Amino acid sequence: MLERRLLFPNVIEINHQAGHVLGSNVYLVFDRDEWILIDIGFEDTVDEIIEMIRELDFPLSQCKMLIATHADVDHIQGLAKAKQILRTTVTTHPMAVEPLATGDRLYTFAHVPRQDIDLKMPPVKVDHTVDEGDKVIVGGLELDVWFTPGHTDCHLSFRLGELLFSGDNIFRDGSVGAIDAHHGSDLPKFIRSLERIRRSDVQWLLPSHGPFFRNEPQRLTETITRLQGYQHLADFGTCAVDWPLMDQWEKELAEGWHAG
Repeated sequence: MLERRLLFPNVIEINHQAGHVLGSNVYLVFDRDEWILIDIGFEDTVDEIIEMIRELDFPLSQCKMLIATHADVDHIQGLAKAKQILRTTVTTHPMAVEPLATGDRLYTFAHVPRQDIDLKMPPVKVDHTVDEGDKVIVGGLELDVWFTPGHTDCHLSFRLGELLFSGDNIFRDGSVGAIDAHHGSDLPKFIRSLERIRRSDVQWLLPSHGPFFRNEPQRLTETITRLQGYQHLADFGTCAVDWPLMDQWEKELAEGWHAG
């Protein structure tokens, strides 16, 4: 049997447990024998992850559910396989149900031809949905469900005491999950989600990529300020709310702009 390397009480992160990077972060939350997985990652790592869980002495039959924080391929491609092996259920936000059921490769970022991304996206049936204010029960633990849209339109986070499984909202370097209209990015909503995290009394953020880190207001403020600027620039034009430069140019043309 493997020795359990707890990230926090009742929490194991699979990359941390393995001692090397398998992909996106996969969190095993447990109380006594009952356990859940928050995200699963790519299909080709599912066997290794499940074997590791077995060697950690978790009964495979006691997996209560597989949770998807959102419907990007690097978090969910392995759901169908893991669900079949573990004979468990899948839980996510209502807006992720259809793209998961149909294996929508555009919405899930599985097919991005210009970047040579061409991944399969096995369809999977969602058994349960959760939304803002719901709770996920694991043994005697309660995880509060937060709806934190912005990176995608179906993004969920989960609070366990002083911990927040924060998905792709923000990473330790201050960067955020990809901003792209194809999977429902929304800059004003993203900013509100980050503001919610900043004003909360959560102490630790457990992201979907990279190391966990403290919920420090300065880090959040710097990221929020950057995203506030993106709302009014062409950088992420399909997600911007306006482009003041064009209004300025129109005014200058009307006034007879000239070099000088």
